[in-house]
Amino acid sequence: MGDLLLVRHGETEWSLSGQHTSWTDIPLTDNGREQARSLAPLISRFRIGAAFTSPRQRSLETAELAGFGDARVDPDLSEWEYGAYEGVTTVEIHRTRPDWYLFTDGVALGPPEHPGESPEQVGQRADRMLAKVDAALADNEGSVVLFAHSHFLRVLAARRLGLPASGGSMFLLATGTVSRLSTEHRRHVVASWNLRPQLVK
Repeated sequence: MGDLLLVRHGETEWSLSGQHTSWTDIPLTDNGREQARSLAPLISRFRIGAAFTSPRQRSLETAELAGFGDARVDPDLSEWEYGAYEGVTTVEIHRTRPDWYLFTDGVALGPPEHPGESPEQVGQRADRMLAKVDAALADNEGSVVLFAHSHFLRVLAARRLGLPASGGSMFLLATGTVSRLSTEHRRHVVASWNLRPQLVK
């Protein structure tokens, strides 16, 4: 069975400012586009059998610039929906909720069209995506690559390793990076994490 590669999209203006970004569809910065292009040689080290991407333009653009413009769009790869915290920084949230932590507390209720998700709901969505990954791994030779977002991919990694969704708190994930989940003795393991292509020889 192949590996699972997790790619966080390149830099955006809101990733720079620390604003929570889920459904707000903002593009990559120029630096984010350079980050995305630099991913291509790193990913090309693997034989990719299937590629999936979030529908948000920051992920779509990252996938295209990394050489995967034909990646299958799947809404289950969308970022954690932040409800009332969309566009708000953690510093701002802590002014009224000093002990707040996304991975355990979830988000404040947002508008009807974007109410937000609990950690458990994001975990359930990650499980659905992992079922699709396993089907793709069974149907194709090679590895699977996912282009998506920080908090969702952190939860997905936790669930792949048998941890609760809150376990995603342990996996820092920077923009424009590749992480690899593999297996050892038939158990899921972290093979590499948060790799920046310019640091890989």
